[in-house]
Amino acid sequence: MGLSRLAALHGVATSYSPSPDVTVSVPDDTVIAVLAALGVDAGTPADVRKCLAAAESRSRLLPPTVVVWAGEPLPPALAGLPPGSTVTVDPEPSDLPGHPAGRPPAPLSMRARAAPPAAPVASPGEAAPEAVPAPEAPPAPGEAPAWWIPPPHGVHRVHVRTPDNRRATATLVAAPLRVPQPPEGTHGFLVQLYSLLSARSWGMGDLGDLADLAVWAGRSVGSGFVQVNPLHAAVPGKPTDPSPYRPSSRRFPDPVHLHVESIPEYGHVRDRATLDDLRQDAAALSEAVLNKGALIDRDAVWELKRQALELVAQVPLTPGRRADYCDFLAEQGQALEDHGLWCALAEVHGPDWHTWPEALRDPRSPGTARARSELLDRVDFHCRLAWLTATQLAAAQRSAEDAGMAVGIVHDLAVGVHPAGADTWSQQEAFAHGMSVGAPPDAFNARGQDWGLPPWRPDVLAATGYAAYRGLLRGLLAHAGALRIDHVMGLFRLWWVPEGRPPTDGTYVAYDAEAMLAVLVLEAHRAGTSVVGEDLGTVAPGVREALARRGVLGTSVLWFERDWEGDGRPLAPEKWRRDCLATATTHDLPSTAARLTGDHVTLRHRLGLLTRSLEEELTADLTDTAEWLALLARLRMLPEGDGDEEAAVRAVHRFLRRTPARMTGVWLPDTVGDRRPQNLPGTWDQYPNWRLPIADAEGHPVTLEEITASPRLHALMEVLRPRKPRTAPPGERRP
Repeated sequence: MGLSRLAALHGVATSYSPSPDVTVSVPDDTVIAVLAALGVDAGTPADVRKCLAAAESRSRLLPPTVVVWAGEPLPPALAGLPPGSTVTVDPEPSDLPGHPAGRPPAPLSMRARAAPPAAPVASPGEAAPEAVPAPEAPPAPGEAPAWWIPPPHGVHRVHVRTPDNRRATATLVAAPLRVPQPPEGTHGFLVQLYSLLSARSWGMGDLGDLADLAVWAGRSVGSGFVQVNPLHAAVPGKPTDPSPYRPSSRRFPDPVHLHVESIPEYGHVRDRATLDDLRQDAAALSEAVLNKGALIDRDAVWELKRQALELVAQVPLTPGRRADYCDFLAEQGQALEDHGLWCALAEVHGPDWHTWPEALRDPRSPGTARARSELLDRVDFHCRLAWLTATQLAAAQRSAEDAGMAVGIVHDLAVGVHPAGADTWSQQEAFAHGMSVGAPPDAFNARGQDWGLPPWRPDVLAATGYAAYRGLLRGLLAHAGALRIDHVMGLFRLWWVPEGRPPTDGTYVAYDAEAMLAVLVLEAHRAGTSVVGEDLGTVAPGVREALARRGVLGTSVLWFERDWEGDGRPLAPEKWRRDCLATATTHDLPSTAARLTGDHVTLRHRLGLLTRSLEEELTADLTDTAEWLALLARLRMLPEGDGDEEAAVRAVHRFLRRTPARMTGVWLPDTVGDRRPQNLPGTWDQYPNWRLPIADAEGHPVTLEEITASPRLHALMEVLRPRKPRTAPPGERRP
């Protein structure tokens, strides 16, 4: 009983429900291990009693982070303060990175007073006004106290002093109610960037290809966005983990995505012969992928680009370019310097910082400081690559907007980072070491899942005012039209698996969802971007409602949209939710052609992934598909009748267009009939995950130029022509 109480105080679940009528107890060993990762010793009953007594005797006047929403009642932490308490708010400095430009300097402080008129606010340079005690009478239910002066949107510091002289200070996140919304009826493409090779690519898709796709899609077929996979920095090595969802750092992009020829200094490289040789080798890589059946080789691509970038870095920057680079360094600060140093140290000591000399495992040690000085040139090289990549990301978004896209580039935020990468080295205190994020057993995977990603510690996030999370979002949103959040349920809770144990022995750890959402809404509001959450699979009660309340769109995939609380049949288009991105498939699911033909079942059978016989699986799959096709026929969306695969794919997207979904996503490989998934969950070396180029219905890789000229694509996009324009209500994003 004591262990359960202690776990509850730290947000650690001692049981969970995989389905409404089933409750599973979490092993005590798991609870003890998770508490240890949170800095709580519960190894013995005596330890439990000691920690429990300490936790229950500790009385906090304020939690470490407090959230206030614009126009909503104050949280109990502030509204329930003892009568006569003094509240002082120090607003966020207006010169912080990411702070909205053009706002006049904020006052030094704001003080509460007992009744209107509002307390005077100090002008810049003046002394702060006198603190005024809070009123004796509590506010009416649902109303903010009369003394409360709403601070501007931002991350502030709030100080409280009670009449008996108790004091507390906390981070105050003042957030708008909702994130900006995209225009209704926006359609666009979903693509894994590496898979999109153009005739000029160096063996995999790059940011030049992304900008080109966006311009073409905006101008030629009226698309409003292009959604890409995470472009986070990968862990170097041979072979590199090809998954974009297990990066070294989520804070900085990977320079492997650079379009080298677009870098201004490229044209001034003196060693043209070496550059020409590198370009020929890159052309050979692309030729092998496009015409010889080779897989995308990220390591080979990076080796060629690295050599070219070394030459480019030797070209002096012009005064204007130098000023831009210096501004970038100043804005990114310590985070970028740490990232550049990790990259430099990885070149010398390998990509796993746990195996480095002990003095270098601490980013703040004297030994690391010496290495920072000794490797200064390499640190600068990697910082410059981050700058170059950021400038091309910005250029891609500008190109999308200039082409008329209502949203532009939708970037993707992975759920976590590699345990050996740059983020876990430079932010060690923020991660729960010895733990991995995953998923509990469910109807689709009886063994559960372990993703090999160390989770953030919720207690450290709260104690630091969510600084790491804020910085991460600010960097991603800087050049985005919208942000997709993978496994968005992680804002509420994550399944932690202790190292060395199966996923079945994990448990849920809760995060302060109110604070996580407030920071997300605040940063999206500042950047003017929409947010899409990947909320597929098992979702705890209330999560989708909480996300919708804050304007975070969900993700709805056609094959999963059934009347699960009724007859289980396919959900009619008018019954779909409005606030979502609707699509036929994703990178983890079969393409639409494979789904319609059953090819995905035979692929999984060939790899030994089926839990039933091939005949049973094919029968169930055929029944599922037939139900959907019958609905499409009843709705007169399939005038061509049965047996026409291309017509069926068009009918599926006709159906998506009929739903009220704000955004409709088209999986780019679907436009040319590709049958292969980009990722097949449950496989590692059995299937070439994250290494396939987009291919046509016969399996032959196709270039960006061939995709955009495809008659099949243009016939499909005809069904997605923009709906009749409407007048956007106030507060909505670009019309």
